[in-house]
Amino acid sequence: MGSDPSSGPPAWKVVLAGAAAGGLGWGIRGQYGHETGAMMAGLLVALSLALLLCPQGPSLQVARAVAWGTLAMGFGGSMTYGQTIGLTQNPGMIGRWDALAWGFLGLSIKGGLWIAFAGAFLGMGLGGRRYQGREVFGLLIGMMVLCWLGIRVLNEPYDPAHRVLPRIYFSADWRWEPDASLKPRREVWGGYLFALVGLLSYLGWVRRDPLAVRLAAWGFVGGAIGFPLGQSLQAFHAWNPDLFRSGFGSHLEPVMNWWNWMETLFGMTLGGALALGLHRHRDLIRFPEPVEVLGKPRGWEWVLLGVHTTLLVSCELLDLGWAIRVYDFGLVLTALPILAVGLGLRWPAWVILPLTMLIICGKTFRALAGDATGAVLWVFLLVYAVLPLGFCLLLAHRVIRDCQTSTPARCWLRPVLLLNVGLYFGLNFAFFQFPWPWLAWTARTPNALFFLVSAGVLVWMGLEEGTRPSPGGAEGQSTSGLIEKPTV
Repeated sequence: MGSDPSSGPPAWKVVLAGAAAGGLGWGIRGQYGHETGAMMAGLLVALSLALLLCPQGPSLQVARAVAWGTLAMGFGGSMTYGQTIGLTQNPGMIGRWDALAWGFLGLSIKGGLWIAFAGAFLGMGLGGRRYQGREVFGLLIGMMVLCWLGIRVLNEPYDPAHRVLPRIYFSADWRWEPDASLKPRREVWGGYLFALVGLLSYLGWVRRDPLAVRLAAWGFVGGAIGFPLGQSLQAFHAWNPDLFRSGFGSHLEPVMNWWNWMETLFGMTLGGALALGLHRHRDLIRFPEPVEVLGKPRGWEWVLLGVHTTLLVSCELLDLGWAIRVYDFGLVLTALPILAVGLGLRWPAWVILPLTMLIICGKTFRALAGDATGAVLWVFLLVYAVLPLGFCLLLAHRVIRDCQTSTPARCWLRPVLLLNVGLYFGLNFAFFQFPWPWLAWTARTPNALFFLVSAGVLVWMGLEEGTRPSPGGAEGQSTSGLIEKPTV
């Protein structure tokens, strides 16, 4: 039994929410980068879609789906793409249509792989299949093995000192610039391709999970279209400099951060694609029945929290070499949290709130505090780290409480979405050095205005959904674990 396809919000509203969340999250990600920045975008998209399409689902299972979608969006942060973008816009590449096409092909492959994982894991949480701990552990180990194998097969040989690169290579390559001094980057997209094929084979043929497979396909399409689409804007600017030396273009040039707009457009596309895919297949949204009986939270959750947080902070904030070597790879960095989310009671709320927020707060504080000392340093620490994380911890406690009682997810989805939108927008606005529109415009101002509009859309959706009558009658009435049809 699933949801009634004729019920729920219209497609345009779901796609608008997904595009706003993706554009906001991925655009902000540009300031924070890598796996943890991508998780922020995955979180905003997953929260928005969960609020609109499965508000009556059991809290724990919806929280797990959102957390899995958040973490899986971080996988692709390990794929290098800066030099791939360079093939479409670097000075030596201008006018080279073959390099442009090759660069766009590379971005399509990397973008598609990146977002497909998020779609698959979000679908795993919403498709009605119960994934046991051993199963998730085995799946993650299998993906790591396949990733290693795919790198060996498709991303080797790699010996830039002797100008030996893989046959299929989408970064700086001497075949485009034979006489240039290049520093080719290690590519791993082949590993992610093998891992994705293995994951979808298991989900489709062994677990018969159609929602996970289909949402992965929608994610791949969104990433494969969105990445080159966003970059086409930046490449157009690089290929047509004369258009920005006079007339309207000359006024536009000083206030445009073309790279950030590329990321923002990519995010809008991926968010919209996942939203459209989940809306079209909303009849497949369901939850295992009966709802699992929840015991008291276990101590091992705290142990794993300590291990993961230590490694994460050492890698992302302290830049310790040993931690980077051990933990700075998407599949490795997210494996422990993905397993813990599937097993634990507290972990879904921790991922949705303080754990995803932790690195963003840390990088914001580090960027803004600079050489500050004394009272000023403590003020920065309070405003950009302690208070945001404190709010997240308080709300996480409520989410955990709701998960213990199988309260419908709509009871916490709205405040969690609103808090995350407000905090991420605010932290990024501070990172942008407060580009108020009534001050002299900088290259940050247009993006900040777009992020404000996107945040406004999500706030409006969150507030409106909070006032909508629940399908089962009074709020909190449905605890069956299924998406129920509206009562007539």
